[in-house]
Amino acid sequence: MRQLVDHRPSHGEAAETRVEDADRRVQLLRVAGGQRWHARSLLVRPRFASEWRRRSPRACSVPAVTASRSRGRRLAVLTAGVALSVSLSPVSAPSDAAPPPDTASRLGAERQVLAISLDGFNPRLLKKLGRTGAPNLTKLFRTGASTRNARSQVEMTVTLPNHTSQLTGRRIDAAEGGHGVVWNDDKPIRPDTIQEAAGGDVDSIFTQVDAAGGSTALFATESKFSLFKASWPDAVDRSTILQDRDHDVTVAARRDLLRNDRAFTFIHLGALDEAGHAKGWLSRTYLKAGRLIDAQIGILLKAIRDHAKLHDVVIVLTADHGGEPGARGHSVPTNLENYRIPFVVWGPGVDKGDLYEMNPTYADPGEERIEFEGTQPIRNGDLANLSAHLLGLSAVPGSLWGADQSLTWTN
Repeated sequence: MRQLVDHRPSHGEAAETRVEDADRRVQLLRVAGGQRWHARSLLVRPRFASEWRRRSPRACSVPAVTASRSRGRRLAVLTAGVALSVSLSPVSAPSDAAPPPDTASRLGAERQVLAISLDGFNPRLLKKLGRTGAPNLTKLFRTGASTRNARSQVEMTVTLPNHTSQLTGRRIDAAEGGHGVVWNDDKPIRPDTIQEAAGGDVDSIFTQVDAAGGSTALFATESKFSLFKASWPDAVDRSTILQDRDHDVTVAARRDLLRNDRAFTFIHLGALDEAGHAKGWLSRTYLKAGRLIDAQIGILLKAIRDHAKLHDVVIVLTADHGGEPGARGHSVPTNLENYRIPFVVWGPGVDKGDLYEMNPTYADPGEERIEFEGTQPIRNGDLANLSAHLLGLSAVPGSLWGADQSLTWTN
């Protein structure tokens, strides 16, 4: 089994394409051009391009090279007063082009957003495991702004369509302005991109951050998530997909967070869904997977706690769908256990409390499914525009869920 790791370099890293062989644990590394420079200074890439313009042009001196347009916006900036020896990959001169007007006026949020989607997360898991079995998830839900009664997409309760909605803020049905991703695999017969599925341009939180000069990364445990890099190749700066390897994905994401200054990072962990399909939702195997997932959340929380550069991280955590206890599928969109999911916001500046109480313009749906008419519940599709709002960016063009960016995380 092989997974593609597409990694656009930051400072100190060589441009690389890495193919990981999960069976033999072999890594084949191809270094683009084989060139490296060495500089006796620690370089830190700005989260947004506007940060470059706010700093002295004399702060950094690096070799001028030719690079792509997208890499040109992700530049290394010398942090004053710090000097260490590092390996520096080629970088280009900063672009003089200003970010688009719809994003430029709102740049400057002192945050990083870490979005986490736990595939197949039935909120009943939290009660089943309790504080002892899931201390880290319990911490997020008890000390953040949260609900265990959010909703998946109306049309389908399956993985790829719902994750596409998370990232685009769109519904699924292309005929109604949705993204058009109605499949749940990566077979060659499928459309190559989301744009092809929708029949037109489709933006995302990745493109919104990229347009503002920010850096992004995606980490996932399902090969079908390669659709996102294919759809937004210039906006997803790093895409790491390691099939069914939740711990390895978490470790890779942690390392990337510490080495880079990402504005937006998306992590998908699939162990719960895998266990549910194998032995049933809320089975002993599912609960065991829940403990594993909680441990991965703990790895990320510890990194945030222990490293000052991550003290501005805000976590947005949700799921694509749930699953009925005992069942080994989740494809019926009218089943409460399938469409009821959690949603939590946690981090600096986020108040503790119930998200519906903080947001009276959203409707707590009780056990109702709620379609498109009337006051809406909080949905997993709110992730894109909530993340944009946290970063000081305007809503994703063409989005539906949370397009007014009224969803708040404070009392």
